[in-house]
Amino acid sequence: MLIAVLAGCGGGAVHHAAAAQPPRHLATLRPAKLVVTVVDGDRSTLVRGATVRLWHRTVRTNQRGEAVIRVPDRKSMYVTVAANGFGTRTLFEPFAAHRLVAVRIYRSNLQWPMYGATFSRAQSQVHIHLHPPFKSVWFVPLGGLVEFPAVVDNGVAYIGNRSGVVYAIAMRNGHVLWRHRTNAVMASSLAIDGTELVHHSMDGRVSLLDRANGSVRWSYDVGSPIESSPIIRRGIDYFGTWDGRLVALDLRTHRVRWTRELGAKITSSASIAGGTLYVGDYAGRLWALSAETGATRWTASVNGRIYGTPAVAHGRVFVPSSTGDSLTAFTTHGRYLWRVSTGSYVYSSPAVWGGRVFFGGYNGVFYGVSAASGRVLWEVGAGGPISGAAVVVDGVAYAGSFAHRIVGVAVKSGHVLLNFHHGHYVPVSGDGTRLLFHGYSSLYAVEPVRSLR
Repeated sequence: MLIAVLAGCGGGAVHHAAAAQPPRHLATLRPAKLVVTVVDGDRSTLVRGATVRLWHRTVRTNQRGEAVIRVPDRKSMYVTVAANGFGTRTLFEPFAAHRLVAVRIYRSNLQWPMYGATFSRAQSQVHIHLHPPFKSVWFVPLGGLVEFPAVVDNGVAYIGNRSGVVYAIAMRNGHVLWRHRTNAVMASSLAIDGTELVHHSMDGRVSLLDRANGSVRWSYDVGSPIESSPIIRRGIDYFGTWDGRLVALDLRTHRVRWTRELGAKITSSASIAGGTLYVGDYAGRLWALSAETGATRWTASVNGRIYGTPAVAHGRVFVPSSTGDSLTAFTTHGRYLWRVSTGSYVYSSPAVWGGRVFFGGYNGVFYGVSAASGRVLWEVGAGGPISGAAVVVDGVAYAGSFAHRIVGVAVKSGHVLLNFHHGHYVPVSGDGTRLLFHGYSSLYAVEPVRSLR
């Protein structure tokens, strides 16, 4: 839906006697009537009661989503907009060109700020309600293999290819806003942290990129390849390294908060739930550590190395084992619950939703199992090995396969609802307006087909 914003502008000059002319700098500060209209960026509706801050003044939007502010006449200035349930946006607006602007703000719970969608890495976005059938609205070739999914915030998707080229893409039209070449192999997702993107590379470097243009604001070398996707909690980035360290890096002070030597290669990304950090290693150990200090709370073992990322939900931790050919469940206190064996590698990180767990195997089978018992509820063929994480959105579980397909399966019935002929690794991310399907080297935006009535 397109929002048309109409507003008046004007303001009166202050009249002075000819004999008492004010100083030149005061004479230029004529009052100007500025109109800021606030729009829900996910739903294209007007936002009432939003707070608009401009020139040391604060006004709330009216029933039409408009805030009218009289300020000294200036060419341009910063506008900050906030509302309950939305993220805060600060924009530099050129009021010299026009005296009315529309600012889009976005609901915090409809964004996808990190790999796995949430701190628990449950790979399910429970607030987005977008359901097949879909239609494609744009696609962008990314110039190389896409192994990890885009993160999305404030109407922009950020994604990197295997060669380390990072893209910022407008969700509305697929326009590439900028691209930045990092000159380092990239085998993880980005993460959004305020005005910055957190980037990990296989040359052992953590970089903070400016979201506005992709430029590097700061970087830190840990000396070993990083395959873990970042997870940022209270300004701390937690990640594992190939030489077996788990690092807590403070992105505000630019110092290492703590480091743990776990003794085996780490490719797993970390998950966080209830102040506890969960991560797996190539020795087949699941570690539960204090996020504050790195102290060990407990460890447990699976029957093979852990390549993928643990998912935490409802007091349970679900752990994939690549060489162990299985998915194993523990309580969040470390007690073993059950194991599902597939007879093939399980690189796929699991997704959890509605009392069920979803994951894929190198045998090309996509599994839906009971989170309580591990009983297999359904199996769906994906046409080829499944290596990337499963993802759940709006009651549909998605998996990508090496057959260059993405399948979407109804979580309860196991019925196939979607068969998208582009895919490879992690299949889906998105926001409240559109989902993003990830092909081998391209990104596709889709939205539901609306029935005509």
